[in-house]
Amino acid sequence: MKPLKERLSITLDGDIIEKIKVLAEEQDRSVSQYINLVLKSHLKRVDEKNAKKA
Repeated sequence: MKPLKERLSITLDGDIIEKIKVLAEEQDRSVSQYINLVLKSHLKRVDEKNAKKA
């Protein structure tokens, strides 16, 4: 079963939005899907970095 998703409104700089749209299109993903993947990747790196400190 897929995890439940929640709706969230955020405000981003216009140049960031345009870059995200291009990158999402290149991967044939929606902007939401692309942002979710980028955030997951970032959080994984943060967790790994914090685990090394412990």
